[in-house]
Amino acid sequence: MTVQGVAAILITVALIFILAIPLGGYIYRVFVGQHSKLEFIFGPMDRLMYRVIGVNPTVEMDWKAYIRSLLLVNFVMALFVYLIFRLQGILPLNPDRIRGMSWDLAFNTAASFITNTNWQSYAGEQAMSYLGQMAAITYLQFTSAATGVVAVIAFLRGLTAHRGTSLGNFWVDFVRVHTRILLPLAFVFALVLVGLGLPETLQGAQVVHTLSGGTQTIARGPVASLEAIKQLGTNGGGYFNANSAHPFENPGPFTNMLEILAMALISAALITTFSRFIKSRAHAVMLYGLLTVMLLVGTFTVYGAEAAGNPILHHLLGIAGPNMEGKEVRFGTSMSSLFTAVTTAFTTGAVNNMHDSLTPLGGMVSLIFMMFNMVFGGIGVGLLNILMFLIITVFLSGLMVGRTPEIFGKKIESREIKLATAAMLVHPFVILVPTAIAVVTKVGTSSMLNPGLHGFSEVLYAFTSAAANNGSAFAGLNANTVFYNVTLGIVMLLGRYVSMIAMFAMAGSLVKKAVIPETQGTLKTGTFSFGVVFVAVVVIVGALTFFPALAIGPIGEQLQMLSGQLAH
Repeated sequence: MTVQGVAAILITVALIFILAIPLGGYIYRVFVGQHSKLEFIFGPMDRLMYRVIGVNPTVEMDWKAYIRSLLLVNFVMALFVYLIFRLQGILPLNPDRIRGMSWDLAFNTAASFITNTNWQSYAGEQAMSYLGQMAAITYLQFTSAATGVVAVIAFLRGLTAHRGTSLGNFWVDFVRVHTRILLPLAFVFALVLVGLGLPETLQGAQVVHTLSGGTQTIARGPVASLEAIKQLGTNGGGYFNANSAHPFENPGPFTNMLEILAMALISAALITTFSRFIKSRAHAVMLYGLLTVMLLVGTFTVYGAEAAGNPILHHLLGIAGPNMEGKEVRFGTSMSSLFTAVTTAFTTGAVNNMHDSLTPLGGMVSLIFMMFNMVFGGIGVGLLNILMFLIITVFLSGLMVGRTPEIFGKKIESREIKLATAAMLVHPFVILVPTAIAVVTKVGTSSMLNPGLHGFSEVLYAFTSAAANNGSAFAGLNANTVFYNVTLGIVMLLGRYVSMIAMFAMAGSLVKKAVIPETQGTLKTGTFSFGVVFVAVVVIVGALTFFPALAIGPIGEQLQMLSGQLAH
């Protein structure tokens, strides 16, 4: 590690919070209905959208009506883009004459982008028309991000309401997150990216003559607009197969830093939004502090492992220095390591280096962040997972000290604990069970391109990425098969919606409860001592659940590497 590399990481992380904290206050004002200076623009736009979709914005919804609307909209959108993927070969905006997808790949892609996962079993420049990239991929990158935001906002209303029933109006929330947050941010960021060299065109691929006298076909298209919401919405699905390692998606160090900031911006901002809802700055300070420490520990673990390089190469070939396999020289080891940590901590899934080429320890950090799924986490759902673990921690702490469990003035009873536990357990279930099936069946192992422990890590990474709605891959697994397209698609859907439904049911229970004034006997949840217990609960649950799988995969592979053994 170098001083310059460490400084670049620390400065970039500091910039995340400098930008995120004021944005979090703005998001709070949007969802509590406070007027802004741009209301003369937003107001008519919102009212037009309400008339187009035919809804009454004054109607309040209980948790069942809210989640029904959310699930219905997501189902219709998924069906719509599935048809585009299947029929894109005969639809317009297809200058390169790309054929429609097979049924299993179309299902996988629709499930992937509707769930904010953005797992790609296809190469975008080869398998997706311009219509598919814009009307399906870019479209879902807005709406899936919006779904995550409105889900956590509805939960926060249930958490803070006093003997009510309403969680708000899904349609109002869904429109507002588009018109007042995602579209303005993405529009500005896309213009910045165009200015920094990203293409934005509807012309077909360009054939150019090389210096050696041959020809080369260069794919292009509406890249900047997709790249903007890809990062801001913690989506991660790239226009090109190489994702943010491709120079048309990420030309240089400055765009690389901007994309890291964009990935983290809204998820980090929602911590401030949460603190404004519960009227407690102490909780924001505690969460920002502890989650940032977890992020930095992971980042510097990756950086240290990659900077140390591979001892086998040092010994056999005399190659000293950092592990640059699969990395772009224009980003270097430090910012590649930060990108790796941020994209898995915030469950974005974009990559500026190939995770399959990371050292085993570097790859393990990515796996752990996705397994925890709450080191800030994805847009909206990351905060939902944080709140789920906070509730479980309050319950356990109450048992240990003999106090009645309550959080933010709401008593936590058996129904809430059962729902929180269900939401927590679905995540390891949809990771470990499909992984086990894949590695004991021929149809699963036939796609593994690497032998031994690394091959197991590839399969484990794929299902972890799908369950966490991350979308990054080790890239050593041929996932474009019927088996993997279907199983990964199902895992993405279960990982997204089962826990979300459980959290909505919990919100429906909490919203009916009275807010109890804080007393001397109330367990303080905004202190760093409680925060340490919260982190301990997350780490212990994660260790008990995932350590055996990690031991078979990256831990065993790291020990092999240190002992000088080659994979076999």
